[in-house]
Amino acid sequence: MADYIALEVPDGEAEAYVTGTAGPGVLLYMDAIGLRPQIERMADRIASWGYVVLAPNVFWRDGSVEDLAPRSDLRVPENREAFMASGVMDRVRSISADVVCADAEEWIDALRGIGGAADGPIATTGYCFGGRLALRTAAHLPDDVAVVGMFHTGGIVTDAPDSPHLDLPGAATFVLAGHADADRSNSPEQIEAFDGALDAAGVPRRTAVYPGAVHGYTMADTAAYDESSAERHYDELREALDRALKSS
Repeated sequence: MADYIALEVPDGEAEAYVTGTAGPGVLLYMDAIGLRPQIERMADRIASWGYVVLAPNVFWRDGSVEDLAPRSDLRVPENREAFMASGVMDRVRSISADVVCADAEEWIDALRGIGGAADGPIATTGYCFGGRLALRTAAHLPDDVAVVGMFHTGGIVTDAPDSPHLDLPGAATFVLAGHADADRSNSPEQIEAFDGALDAAGVPRRTAVYPGAVHGYTMADTAAYDESSAERHYDELREALDRALKSS
């Protein structure tokens, strides 16, 4: 199975890409660019490891997948910059902690209704701001989420009262974080503080800074792509998923 489905959610309808035929469930949170063929390819690859993957359009309140899709080649740096300046960050800022938690319940209910993903623990993995969503989901639904992947995720430690790192005491999970080197949205000081918060909360972790990788390094359809870092992320994610979801 690999197709888009329509999910009935409070106040509307949300699209989601679903791939995989059997296995534990993985909730994949897209980056700020949105749900598109690149995210489909990433979901397909994870599904090929023996998982059922659901990637929702978390911007469903702002428009459909087609409405919000980029119209230019984002491998050209100027095009990527122009797209990011076209209202993307307004959409990101609209996804509050309360919105994340409410939507996460819908996403996981949908994932539970698909084939072999119905029973047992699941994983969340997220990219760019999607990593924050993956972490918040795990903290909100700790009985469901056994492992979290976070890759080139910015804004993980802030001075705001709803900073993502403050959710860690509620996350009964394993956290895998692959930080981008020289990421303006995630400084060395923030990374150090995040690791400290993980340890203080007693959350098992594997975290690392990927050298030479910039924010967005997993996204092969953008100028930020770094193949070696992207492949490292797939290797580490597969190991973490298999250990958490298939070891019993």
